[in-house]
Amino acid sequence: MGNITLNNVSKSFGATVIIPGLDLTIEDGEFVVFVGPSGCGKSTLLRLIAGLEDTSGGSISIDGRDVTGEAPAKRKLAMVFQSYALYPHMTVAKNIAFPLKMAGEDQATIDKKVADAAKVLNLTNYLDRRPGQLSGGQRQRVAIGRAIVRQPSAFLFDEPLSNLDAALRGTMRLEISELHNQLKTTMIYVTHDQVEAMTMADKIVVLNAGNIEQVGSPMDLYKNPKNLFVAGFIGSPKMNLIEGAPATKHKAHTIGIRPEHLAISKTEGEWKATVGVAEHLGSDTFLHVQSDVGPLTVRGDGEIAARHGDTIYLTPDSSKLHRFGADGMAL
Repeated sequence: MGNITLNNVSKSFGATVIIPGLDLTIEDGEFVVFVGPSGCGKSTLLRLIAGLEDTSGGSISIDGRDVTGEAPAKRKLAMVFQSYALYPHMTVAKNIAFPLKMAGEDQATIDKKVADAAKVLNLTNYLDRRPGQLSGGQRQRVAIGRAIVRQPSAFLFDEPLSNLDAALRGTMRLEISELHNQLKTTMIYVTHDQVEAMTMADKIVVLNAGNIEQVGSPMDLYKNPKNLFVAGFIGSPKMNLIEGAPATKHKAHTIGIRPEHLAISKTEGEWKATVGVAEHLGSDTFLHVQSDVGPLTVRGDGEIAARHGDTIYLTPDSSKLHRFGADGMAL
């Protein structure tokens, strides 16, 4: 079981309020991602759940048991950090086995749990190696293996892929997602990368200045952002946000349109634009343009022939238009 409930949880450091007080329920077996800009409180919130920080107020329950005052070791949670924190003088097998040794498990049980974890993580052929002989991705898998053998109620990941290059991050995203499908264990994952959030999560929690802006599935947040902050944060490239006359026409203070919801024409359209930078990515082309309604990003087909200085015309898909009031909330 891995049901986690936060009830009016707050955190302050002296007079500085990091988390004003929030409520959140994480269901057993969910993959939940905390996402937001640097300093939004996502890592602090994870550490509160883990017991590595004391709460300033509110309560935390795991499977119906109040653990607010309990030590981290008693919460039956396993944390995977940004730094792998492996022992360089130990083999992979001994690194994975370390928490079991500390818990006083017998050797036969340790050997079986290590072998099982290594099989799940494709580390069986590396058990006799030391961390210095492994790639970054393999070291991260060892750190995850050390968490798996503890058979926790939930895994807590604190930006675990930040130290990896772009290609390896993509591979590890898939591996962690596949691991979740195999283990069916609750996972809470902290990242500032909304692409990681969109591709991995069952449920995303968008944080801003310690407050929860919105909770929902990736596509729910993508299609129905409840305010300007979520609209501008979720999606890559970001949603185009337009104020002034075009917004007033739609009875809004601000309108939003995603780059892929703008039709491109060389001859006619609602907004005239001049192409600036054109990013040709093969399957897609991203055009950064100056238009009648301000700077916009447009997503087009990879074959589109648009160069710097070209004049194009853009027409927003009215069914995909987002409207926001003066308070920043969706209308």
